[in-house]
Amino acid sequence: MKPRLGLLLWLVLALPPARHALEAAMSLQMLVQIPLLALAGWWLQPLLLPRGRLQALAPWNRGGVSGLLLASLAAMVWMLPRAMDAAIESPAVEAAKFASVPLLIGVALAASWPRAGFVVRGVFLVEAIATAFRVGWLYEAAPQRLCTNYLLGDQQWLGRLLFAIGTVASLWLVARLVWGRIEVEAPAAR
Repeated sequence: MKPRLGLLLWLVLALPPARHALEAAMSLQMLVQIPLLALAGWWLQPLLLPRGRLQALAPWNRGGVSGLLLASLAAMVWMLPRAMDAAIESPAVEAAKFASVPLLIGVALAASWPRAGFVVRGVFLVEAIATAFRVGWLYEAAPQRLCTNYLLGDQQWLGRLLFAIGTVASLWLVARLVWGRIEVEAPAAR
């Protein structure tokens, strides 16, 4: 069922009306379109990376580290102003985004998160929060537009949103550590 939902989500996001609407604002492209493409990839993981292939890759993804690193690096590329601009200006880069985000972020996360232990997940989450703060600061503090396709006000709004997301995620993580139960599944067979 989830692979079908993933394919449907990917197709809806690829339709010109949805694509243009989500790329009309810098914040929508980074905080809505890209996460939804990654979610589509997560749901498509059983179809794109079946159990047999997943097991064949297991020695290369011990503890989920390689997959989480791949997802982090791919996500950083699509946070760059130049990449966001190029995705709007070039159909080839747009196609690369629609292929790479689901595959390199969504599928990699889906394949690696269950294998990751408590420490690896913690490091990944803390680094994701720190990246939200760093990129948010960059977008808010830059005195000029970093993306030529978006206004300075939109860029600063995205910076404030990234700060807010980083703050909420930090508070959630601290609350889970202090008052919640953190249950970690046993890593899958290596």
